[in-house]
Amino acid sequence: MTQQTAGKEYKVRQSLFSMPLFWKIMLTVLLVSGVHSGLTVLMTRLEMYGGIATAIILAYWFVISINFTLFIRYQIRKIYEAPMKELAKAANAVAQGDFSVYLPAKHTVEQLDYLDVMFMDFNKMVEELGSIETLKTDFFSNVSHEIKTPLAVIQNYAQSMQDPNLPEELRQEYIKTIIQSSRKLSKLIANILKLNKLEKQNIQPVAESYDLCEQLQECTLQFINLWEEKGIELEADLEDRLRIEADPSLIELVWNNLISNAIKFTEPGGTVMVEQTSTKEEVVVSVRDTGCGMTKETINHIFDKFYQGDTSRSMEGNGLGLALAFRVVELTGGTLSVESEFGKGSKFTVRLPISRTSK
Repeated sequence: MTQQTAGKEYKVRQSLFSMPLFWKIMLTVLLVSGVHSGLTVLMTRLEMYGGIATAIILAYWFVISINFTLFIRYQIRKIYEAPMKELAKAANAVAQGDFSVYLPAKHTVEQLDYLDVMFMDFNKMVEELGSIETLKTDFFSNVSHEIKTPLAVIQNYAQSMQDPNLPEELRQEYIKTIIQSSRKLSKLIANILKLNKLEKQNIQPVAESYDLCEQLQECTLQFINLWEEKGIELEADLEDRLRIEADPSLIELVWNNLISNAIKFTEPGGTVMVEQTSTKEEVVVSVRDTGCGMTKETINHIFDKFYQGDTSRSMEGNGLGLALAFRVVELTGGTLSVESEFGKGSKFTVRLPISRTSK
């Protein structure tokens, strides 16, 4: 019987009572029976009857019973009890926080039984738990760092403002910096709460029919001051009208994040393009820019929480936006992918299913 474990499919024996063990026991019983028959014939020829013959037969079977019982006990301990004790010991170690535990299979791939499969699944579980624990540690470390930075800025500038001789122009600049840092802190906490609720599925998308093209236009126009300030050329290629069934408030988070990132990472004089197409089954929205682009390492981690590929712009974000957007798209039943080349810009593509369209 085949069984899938640890992402692979193996042929697994469903019984611990193997054929070699079966033949061993069977041949042993036949041998013991043959010896018993031979012993009976021998005693008949020697004219040994009565109590002596009975005592010899009982002594023979007593020895056989003891040895057979010890053999069965040995096999049970070897095949079942020892692996179970090993598994229990490993489980206790994991419960104590040791995620380096590893249980090797007792047989080769060609002779796996269900206990081997149990060990392999246990190893996979421990590996996943170790990864989760690492992510948890990194998460708290990153949260602490991200919160500490704006708080330190607020504290330092607030202390500086206590100086009665501080020029008014400098005072206003400090106030502006404090406001920016407090907004960054507020946005960080809001994004953490949203992402936490999405991952725990405390927020369920409430689908409704709405015009996606109109939403894209509104999201793009709300950044007009930013792209005019940087002298960025905005190009939009959208359909006139497209109704989809999705949660508009959650999907809006995706567009706002992708467009704001495109503007943020595009140098003055560059171009940001928002394109939208659709089929009967799905809508495809891409946000492309001519900005700094990303390395392969950055692409591999771009949807990780708190990851910021361009640390020089870390004050402009907290590394949660794309993780939040990715989770929203995932909950909506779509996909979010990225194509990028370092120094030549990036392209984020969102694919969302369409339940009903009307153009």
